[in-house]
Amino acid sequence: MRPAPLEETPPSETPSAVEAPVTPAKGLWTLVKEALHGTEMDLTRLPLRRAIFLLAVPMVLEMLMESVFAVVDVAFVGRLGAEAVATVGLTEGILTIIYAVGMGLSIGATAMVARRIGEKDAERAARTAVQAMGLGVMLSTVLAIAGIVFARPLLAALGGSPWVLEHGVGYTRVMMGGVVSILLLFLINAIFRGAGDAAIAMRTLALANGLNILLAPCLIFGLGPFPEMGVVGAAWATTLARSAGVLYQLFRLAQANGRLQVRREHVSLEPATMLAMVRLSGAGMVQALVTTSSWVVLVRIVSSFGSTALAGYTIAIRIVLFALLPAWGLGNAASTLLGQSMGAGDVARGEKAVWMAGRYNLIVLSTIGVVFFVFATPLMGVFTTDAAVVASGATALRIFSLSFVSCAYGMVLTSAFNGAGDTTTPTLIDLCCLWALELPLAWVLAHPFGLGEVGAYIAVPVAFAAMSASGIFLFRRGRWKTRVV
Repeated sequence: MRPAPLEETPPSETPSAVEAPVTPAKGLWTLVKEALHGTEMDLTRLPLRRAIFLLAVPMVLEMLMESVFAVVDVAFVGRLGAEAVATVGLTEGILTIIYAVGMGLSIGATAMVARRIGEKDAERAARTAVQAMGLGVMLSTVLAIAGIVFARPLLAALGGSPWVLEHGVGYTRVMMGGVVSILLLFLINAIFRGAGDAAIAMRTLALANGLNILLAPCLIFGLGPFPEMGVVGAAWATTLARSAGVLYQLFRLAQANGRLQVRREHVSLEPATMLAMVRLSGAGMVQALVTTSSWVVLVRIVSSFGSTALAGYTIAIRIVLFALLPAWGLGNAASTLLGQSMGAGDVARGEKAVWMAGRYNLIVLSTIGVVFFVFATPLMGVFTTDAAVVASGATALRIFSLSFVSCAYGMVLTSAFNGAGDTTTPTLIDLCCLWALELPLAWVLAHPFGLGEVGAYIAVPVAFAAMSASGIFLFRRGRWKTRVV
């Protein structure tokens, strides 16, 4: 299957006076440059393929760079041994709570901002953005304090080894101390995406990642004037880099040259708006928590087979996320277009954008899945020289890659439901497919059936296939079209 040429204008979408039709002479490279720079065009009036492209390119790059944080940490920490990698993996398990809150609030923020932008109400969009950030600061402060205080018992509960409990607690405490920067980075980028300023979100992650790549080896290994901090240095590098990204985001929100500008008069708490966002984001948080906590339980199952299996799983899942996050970028593009189209009163256009993004995602993930299956061992070898960890992780990577085809449409449709303001449907799908199907199946295959960690891995593609089938059926039913945001 091949996507239609970008220059083609669907018969139902005559070019507006604002934008001439895309012609072959303009060229793909010109479109890429426009996408990376950021377009000022009205996304609700552009030809669909062009709108998807202009949103998806920076969103895919943003998601790729988000995954680089974890990949960089594992790449450097992997030189310290399997126990150090296990520390990172277990801490990520704890941080899934933070990610769930961030993703839940991001779902609400994107949906509400996109709807307001589609209605051409920039003032309400700016006030909505402020409420989202206020909620993020309040929630992250509570979570940060709890994470710092209970770091050791949380690591123990997840199956941390004696080495992890002695040397890894510092890493976990530093990461938890930076929770405010994690949540705000999530939230403000979601606000930019909802407004259609995907290029700004991408540049934010580029800045943060660049700093992390520079700081991580310096603080881990003590290069130059920096102290040698070991695995704790990776946490400090990531936290400092994310904080710098947040400062850049706040600077751009205050500028007048974007789709969304937050001015002094917008900075006040509005209980009614915050309550509406909590209601919308509540199911989104549950949805994200169900998704991310399922990986935590999977980590617990895998950790029962030793540090080698856990280290292999940790590296493999980082590589998988490197592939899936670009797919989430396409899903986010569909979500923004659907939300803005519904705000503009053109639901059919938004629905068409969702199916189109799903087709493109299928092509991308199918290609990556084949590459991962064939080159699993050399990919693992990039991150560790431990032969046993490479072998274990390669098995996980091959099994996970089997789910790429089945989850292509499901990932886009989940984002589409959220963009329409229907956060309940994907939450129920996740509960059924992950908690009721994947986790029980993983435990049964790993223990009673005696397949070990391989049994836990097999449950993942089974659950993803069920999620996609459910998403396609429910999206076609169309109840999401009645959602009011």
